[in-house]
Formats: sequence, structure tokens, C-alpha cells
Amino acid sequence: MIKTGSLYRSNYESTADIIVNQGGTSSGKTYAILQVLFSLAINAECTTTVVGQDIPNLKVGALRDALDIINADEAILQQLVFYNRSERVLSFRNGSIIEFNSYDNEQDAKSGKRDYLFVNEANGIPYNVFEQLSLRTRQKVFIDYNPDTSFWVHDKIIPLENTELIISDHRHNPFLTDKTRAKIEALKDKDEDLWKVYARGRTGRVEGLVLKKWYVTTESFVDKELIGYGIDFGFTNDPTAMIEVRMQDGELWIKEVIYDTGLTNQDISNRMDIADISRGTLIVADSAEPKSIEELRRLRWTVDGVKKGKDSIMFGINLLKGYTINVDAGSKNLIKELEQYRWKVDKNGDSLNVPIDNYNHAIDALRYLVMHKFSKKGYGKYYVI
Repeated sequence: MIKTGSLYRSNYESTADIIVNQGGTSSGKTYAILQVLFSLAINAECTTTVVGQDIPNLKVGALRDALDIINADEAILQQLVFYNRSERVLSFRNGSIIEFNSYDNEQDAKSGKRDYLFVNEANGIPYNVFEQLSLRTRQKVFIDYNPDTSFWVHDKIIPLENTELIISDHRHNPFLTDKTRAKIEALKDKDEDLWKVYARGRTGRVEGLVLKKWYVTTESFVDKELIGYGIDFGFTNDPTAMIEVRMQDGELWIKEVIYDTGLTNQDISNRMDIADISRGTLIVADSAEPKSIEELRRLRWTVDGVKKGKDSIMFGINLLKGYTINVDAGSKNLIKELEQYRWKVDKNGDSLNVPIDNYNHAIDALRYLVMHKFSKKGYGKYYVI
């Protein structure tokens, strides 16, 4: 078989129903997914659809990569029976086919069924088209895109159960030359925001977000220093949100621990036990909830109430803006809040220096912990002026 890399293995071995590949430029994500699709086609009879924004883009992108893989791999070439160039269909000896297509609208996407679906450069494809294609897919869906900005994959797909997010960049691609890598890394000197998107595969930001320096990560949190936990109490309409906060090299690493409605304080305690949180680890809550704080203390948790004063929301936001924030990829509610937490605008559409009072439960939990710990003079390297 042709040489494969870590992205091939991550996609091939995934047990998720939907595998989302968010990658920077030249990460090799499309190539790796196509290699997986060839392996599946050779192993057992199946039908696979590769979908692109339009036929011209498919021809110079995924289809060209597929033909390169075939020509470089004798094992695949031996199993290939026929390539219908006009219909863009690859047929194999065992009856498998891989078709390359685009769909103009939702109705068009209702035709045909398949075992595997690959949505290539998904940010160029409408969600309603994807939805119809996905409904008619029996086994797995693969998605890839460059993360220029947030779009329907972030809102509608990543939060789903049994979805895996794989973040990649050029360092995952074993086929690149050093010259190409150096060119990509050189973006950092020109535009650091572009560098984070194209050299590190991090999602770009839309206008008006309160917090912009945050990035989704699949890195392990175990080796980062645990700072503590923040909690924002809710019950009926608002969720109780709890966030784990760690730090490494001056950057915050945050993870969603609890995000649910209808939780009593005993329920919260049980959830923290399940999360294996130590009774001695600091938890910071809103001081406006003294009853809940006291009940958790009586359950032997170490809980402090954050001291809030005038303009405490803006004070906490300004503290958070001083850090790069790395968000665990599995923290789907936290990610959704960060994507939606914006400044209010006036009737002319101009931004006001006031955040909306929505999409802020997990963010408030984070803010409480940061205000309590990092605004204290004398907290060493973590003190923020």
C-alpha cells in the first residue's frame, strides 16, 4: 500500500458515525480520507459518494488526489476495473464504486443511497444539502474543511453524539517538502491570525465576538497545571455549568465538566465525584449564590464565592482577553457559547462595549475562577494587571 500518515490511521480507526477533519492548509486531510475510502472499497463491496461544492473544484481537488493515489498504488490499481471519466465513477472488482458528484440543491441531494459519504471542503456546501445526503448514508460520514470561520459544521455537527473532531495541520502531512512547510510557517510574521488558521488548523473568528483568542484543541490536558474549577449555578431554564481550568506557558486550557439543567446541589456533588475531582481542589462560584455554596461546603467541597464589584463582568472579560484560551474539543456547549458570545450593537449596527446576556453560563464559570485567582496581586506569573 501507498505510504500513509497519522491522519489516515485516525480516520480509519475512528468508531464515530461522523468524522470531522478540521485542518490547516496542506494538512493532507483530503488525501488521508481518500486513502481510507480506497481501503474500505477494496476490503468489502460498498458505495461511496465524494461530494464537492461543484464539479470544477472536485476535478482539481479531491478527484485529482484520488487519481494520484491510484497511479501511485499498485494494489489499488489491480483492484480497479474501470474509471468512467464523464460520470466520475471508479468501479472495483468486488463491486465497490466511488462516485464524485456535486448537488445543486436539497431536492437534488435526495437521489441515491450510499454506505460512505465524504463531504469535501464542507464550508462550500449548504447544510440542507448535507442533511439529505447524510440521511441516505448507511455507515460513516467523513467531512473536511479549512477553518476560515465558523459555519454549520460547528453549530450542527460537532455537538452531536458519536461525532469525532480531528484537528490537523501541515505537520501531520508526511509528504510535504521543508520548503512548503517553511512557507506556511512564514505566515506568522505577516498575520498571526491567518497563521493560526492555515498553519495550525484553528477556527477563524467572526466579527463581534467578545473573546477571540480561543482555539479548539485535541491535546491532552493531563500535563497542564490544574488551577481550579469555576461553576455557574442554574436550574430550570439556565444550565449549571462547571469548567476545569489549567495553565501551561501562560495559556489557559479549559474543559467543560458539567453543563445541564435541573441539577440539585447533591446532583452537582455526584457529578463532581464522577469527574474524579478532589475535595481539596478549589472551586469558585458566584457569591450571589450563598445557599448553594454552603450546601456544597457541607458536602466537603472546597468552594469560594468570587467577590464582585462594579463592572465586574467587564473586569473579568478583560482578564480573559489577556490570555490565549485552548478549549478541549469535547466541550461542545462551551464551544457553542464562545462562538455566540458577542457584543451588543446599537440600532445602527455599531458595537457597544456591553456583552449580550446570553450564551454565557460556561463563560461566567470561567470568569469567576479567573477573577478569583488571577486578579490577586502576588499570584506570581499568573497575576494580570
